[in-house]
Amino acid sequence: MAATRYASDKGLTRRMVGTVFGLGLLYVVLAAALIALGFSALFVLVVSGVMLFGQWYFSDTMALAAMRAKVVTPEQAPQLHAMVDRLCAMADMPKPRIAIADTDVPNAFATGRTPSRSVVCVTTGIVRRLEADELEGVLSHELSHIAHRDVTVMTVASFAGIVAGLLTRMVMWSGMGRNNRDQNAALMALAVFVVSIVVYVVSFLLTRALSRYRELSADRTGALLTGRPSALASALTKISGDIASIPDRDLRSMEAVSAFAFAPAVTSKASLSSLFMTHPPLEKRLEELAKVAAQLGQR
Repeated sequence: MAATRYASDKGLTRRMVGTVFGLGLLYVVLAAALIALGFSALFVLVVSGVMLFGQWYFSDTMALAAMRAKVVTPEQAPQLHAMVDRLCAMADMPKPRIAIADTDVPNAFATGRTPSRSVVCVTTGIVRRLEADELEGVLSHELSHIAHRDVTVMTVASFAGIVAGLLTRMVMWSGMGRNNRDQNAALMALAVFVVSIVVYVVSFLLTRALSRYRELSADRTGALLTGRPSALASALTKISGDIASIPDRDLRSMEAVSAFAFAPAVTSKASLSSLFMTHPPLEKRLEELAKVAAQLGQR
């Protein structure tokens, strides 16, 4: 975490340690399987590492391009810059770039490989819908992601899934086990395929859990910084209700950055388990914000 005045979260830290330990165990299992099966582990790890580095290094550029967002100057968005200036001064952290995406979907996200290369993006939809204190709460939430280096954490956490996904594709492309008459080679290919799928699924679930933890932490630390958890709760309630009425065609434009967005960009299907969600349910987030309000002596 960068040296800022954002509050630490011991509960989140404990849960993160458990999640990261599970991901580390997956790395060990996958590496051992590669070596035991005679696969080119070095090649897979190098390719995966390059992919991971590119995803991390160009995270801000890719996210802004996906949303067709434009970085704005203080002259172009004075009120937005004034809010971020105030929050950064309160948090004692570097000011990120500020961007605006022209879409009616009410949302915001933060991305960037380091605090000095970070950017906070808001949509025209969220600026139009929220009051000033509500928007400040959302911006404080996003700045918390930057202070805690969440983009880097989530990128590194996804490494096992990237390796497993690449392995699965390599086995499928090679056609091993389908055209090869050697039974041992066929069994080896099948083993690699099965291990890769299992590792990918478990890694996917663990990174989703880590994402939910970090969203709750950003809610909590953002609310503590502003001292107005009720404003953030009001913003969440407004946005969650409005997103449900946005056409799916428009919601799909947020899919590329939904993991880093303030609220889920795409509504969940009824049959979809909460295990697959990148964000906690609204009820859970409001419950945690109510605890912050009680901690601050508010009702």
